[in-house]
Amino acid sequence: MAGRTTPHRYGSRPTMKDVAARAGVGLKTVSRVVNGEPGVTSDTEHRVQEAITALGFRRNDSARILRKGRTASVGLVLEDLADPFYGPLSRAVEEVARDHGALLINGSSAEDPVREQELVLALCARRVDGLVVIPAGEDHRYLAPEIAAGVATVFVDRPAGRLDADAVLSDSFGGARDAVAHLISHGHRRIGFLGDQPGIHTAAERLRGYHAAMDAAGLPVHDGWLSLGPTDPERVRGAAAAMLDAAEPVTALFAGNNRVTVTVVRVLAERPRPAAPVALVGFDDFELADLLSPGISVVAQDAAQLGRTAADLLFRRLDGASGEPRRVVLPTRLIARGSGELPPSLS
Repeated sequence: MAGRTTPHRYGSRPTMKDVAARAGVGLKTVSRVVNGEPGVTSDTEHRVQEAITALGFRRNDSARILRKGRTASVGLVLEDLADPFYGPLSRAVEEVARDHGALLINGSSAEDPVREQELVLALCARRVDGLVVIPAGEDHRYLAPEIAAGVATVFVDRPAGRLDADAVLSDSFGGARDAVAHLISHGHRRIGFLGDQPGIHTAAERLRGYHAAMDAAGLPVHDGWLSLGPTDPERVRGAAAAMLDAAEPVTALFAGNNRVTVTVVRVLAERPRPAAPVALVGFDDFELADLLSPGISVVAQDAAQLGRTAADLLFRRLDGASGEPRRVVLPTRLIARGSGELPPSLS
């Protein structure tokens, strides 16, 4: 019947033998055409190319990979694919990989250390040349044999745990200190901090920055002004409410990441409008933060620059750069949009 195609069995791909049979040539001829080698007439090359197109043949690079020892691929292990912070970071890593002729394979640990290790080792088993890892766990010694075997590895956003390795970080300590100092400069003395889980490097650094700013201003910190834990909305809502409804409520809040900030914005919007609105500064910018009224003041980190710097460092290692593991710390930027500049009540 005209137009009828031969049914394919999924998982069974056409081989060079199939191409050779269809084109009526030898296997070596097909190999020469596929690999761009000389010694084939233009007419024969044309027949082989027609057979390749008709069959949907794709070259299997497995044998070439084994000969070269390089796969021209790198792995990216993210913490949470749903977090908008990782979008520009991932894109930047992909662009650098593409510039080096490498394929990027990414996956998410879902903030689970066990899943992170499984994913990382699965990528290593598939012979990726290098890894960019946003760590979920606190012990990365499982990677030591892979690094010793030549798998270049760079950690991003947080350093590796119990392992010396390259790391590219934002200045979480400095950014948090600047945010709290900014609130203090606008008259606030009772400032609450809502952060991520304390075992996470960035959360601990931002807490340290909070304390540094309060200490520098000679201000006390009460236990009720601090809450670190999971960033799920219910936990954050309860903690924010406790700070705002205390006998001596906080007049300002510093939110430790974009997910916490969004929940705090919702909490403040749902509460009766106070005589003096609560000031707010968040760590990480987020979409539409500038369109709210007032706009949300944030400490912004450049996620794309984090990814680009990490990927550049990775490929320098793959190109033979040696030396001790490096730790690169990128600066943050305070963006004042209104919410962090609200003055406290005079009472």
